[in-house]
Amino acid sequence: MASELRVIPVGGFPEIEAGADIGTMIADTGLIESGDVVVIAQKIVSKAEGRMVPALTREDARAAARREAKRIVRETENHLIVETHHGFVCANAGVDMSNVPEGVVALLPKDSDRSAARIRATLEERIGRPIAVIVSDTFGRAWRIGQTNVAIGSSGIAAVRSYDGRSDPAGHELVVTQIAQIDELAAAAELVMDKLDRIPVAIVRGYRFSGDGTAQELVRPPEMDLFR
Repeated sequence: MASELRVIPVGGFPEIEAGADIGTMIADTGLIESGDVVVIAQKIVSKAEGRMVPALTREDARAAARREAKRIVRETENHLIVETHHGFVCANAGVDMSNVPEGVVALLPKDSDRSAARIRATLEERIGRPIAVIVSDTFGRAWRIGQTNVAIGSSGIAAVRSYDGRSDPAGHELVVTQIAQIDELAAAAELVMDKLDRIPVAIVRGYRFSGDGTAQELVRPPEMDLFR
């Protein structure tokens, strides 16, 4: 594990339009180094992939969320919690009216893991060194107040760091200790990706990683979910 990490904001991007090459735009900043973890806000990925639909009102946005839902978990006058077609359980199916042009909302990418893999391929081709890419979004948490960023797409890094089978300093064997490292990296990056400052990308530097997993691996299967 790294003894020190740097989290570097990457701003200066223009308004992202459908068809934009996010990987090339990030590479052109000249900031990416070998071994970096590049965390990218879902919003610019959705914009680049044309995942925008018309919505003039919050009720229009809620209707879009229902279309993106595989299952309604809880609905009240002010809240809509759904399970998306990706398997994510989140508010409003990730449909977002912030930081988008008037009259539209952004949907989640159809396959954020594939998006991460495509951007990673572009970046690695440009810099000639291995990196990891995480697509992040802001989710609430069932047991705690407030939101945090999590990984909804990932490429080039294992989704979890497992301690199972290892012993702690007291000699106790660890049995169920799997750290969702891509979520932790997404959350760390969000601290410099201020939602009001138009910083959609951050670099986490100094984190030693290996493997190649996907964010889908963090979706708990229904048979293991004690709350469904």
